[in-house]
Amino acid sequence: MLALEKKYPHAKKIILIQDNLNTHNPSSFYENLPPEKAFWLSNRFEMIYTPKKASWLNMAEIEFSALSKQCLDRRIGSISLLKKEVAAWTKQRNKERVKINWQFTNVAAREKFKRHYISIINN
Repeated sequence: MLALEKKYPHAKKIILIQDNLNTHNPSSFYENLPPEKAFWLSNRFEMIYTPKKASWLNMAEIEFSALSKQCLDRRIGSISLLKKEVAAWTKQRNKERVKINWQFTNVAAREKFKRHYISIINN
């Protein structure tokens, strides 16, 4: 039995947000499972892909990192206290309208990774 069946036995659809990696699609189920199980899983998941130019997953990771450093950097003794702390942190962060400051520009990326590309510029 899959963990999915144990954790979410009554869920009709499970929304899965993921990046655009070529293995992140229903065909992977068919490559690794019997056809009936692969079909069942591919119908059970609603796969949502992040934009290629600005990854939602990267933004979520940045927010989780900030939460970890600013709010969860100590022992929190109970789930109820954890919920209160995270709610207060979230409220404050939203009030401040915190934005992600992307600093890795196309120009910087081209400079950093130029050794990986063969071009007239490198010669």
